[in-house]
Amino acid sequence: MFKALPRIGRRWALPGSVAAFAVVGLLLWWLLPLGDRSPSGTVTFSTGTPTGVYQKYGTLLQPAIAKDMPELNVRLLNSDGSQENVERVATGQADFTFAAVDAVEAYRLAGKPGAAELRGCARLYDDYVHLVVPRDSAVRSVADLKGRAVAVGQSGSGVRLIAEHVLKAAGLDPEKDITSLPDGIGTMPDLLKQHRIDAFFWSGGLPTSAITQLSRHFPTRLVPIGADLVSKLHAQGGASRYYRAAVVPADAYPDAERGSAVPTVAVANLLMTRQDMDPDLTEKLTRTVIDSRDRIGAQVHAAQLVDLRTAIYTDPLALHEGARRYYRSVKP
Repeated sequence: MFKALPRIGRRWALPGSVAAFAVVGLLLWWLLPLGDRSPSGTVTFSTGTPTGVYQKYGTLLQPAIAKDMPELNVRLLNSDGSQENVERVATGQADFTFAAVDAVEAYRLAGKPGAAELRGCARLYDDYVHLVVPRDSAVRSVADLKGRAVAVGQSGSGVRLIAEHVLKAAGLDPEKDITSLPDGIGTMPDLLKQHRIDAFFWSGGLPTSAITQLSRHFPTRLVPIGADLVSKLHAQGGASRYYRAAVVPADAYPDAERGSAVPTVAVANLLMTRQDMDPDLTEKLTRTVIDSRDRIGAQVHAAQLVDLRTAIYTDPLALHEGARRYYRSVKP
């Protein structure tokens, strides 16, 4: 999909009668980054569901990439979420994506096509698991979901993967002990308001706009996911070792939390690509993502949490060579 333009070296303008142009040329020599032209061609970026953080992040990132690499065309693809994103990049259907590390590890452990070719560019921000119920619900723990209708996310989503792990940690069989609905964040809130489901799982950055809007117009509550379940998640092994105990701050969803922080589970997100992606492009795109943190963070709060000090840690994926070049260039 991607074709880089040949590198263009820095040259001095001609002397003599075109001295003015020499001055301009000298300025450009200093201002153009690394003396390279923008990569050209088209890259495909797989994002997420229309009301999720991945999709909004990708949409806001697109003009930043256009500014830094004006000759590059970026095509955005909506997706069901992390699991579909990982598969798309691994199989060449997309060039870059966001994905939660548990989905990355699950794909690798399963030995699926292209798994060995996956590479990390940056650790971004954490997804937080939300278990959302009506405020007057009798559900006070994950175990209370037994016998109830629960939306657990679309088949290719990251939330589906983590919801199944959390349910099993609570002693519930997702296929037998609840009525699972394969709905995503685009339809979950309406289903809850219409009392067609008793609860839904969501895994996303804080705050997720769909849950903010739901809590403002419908009385909702977040169910705690305590430390006891985190230890049981770790005991499952495999991809579950990437889950950690976390807290949804009280101000994340004021209408739902009413001044109380809620214990939950979090998992890191990666910017990722394949080993064969052009190093120059990968270096520049990684730089754009890190440099856009504050601007994008003004609209997507989770983006504010991107930290250069931790971005380099892309476990379970090795760093792409282009990303490695970027981190070397900004090392103090």
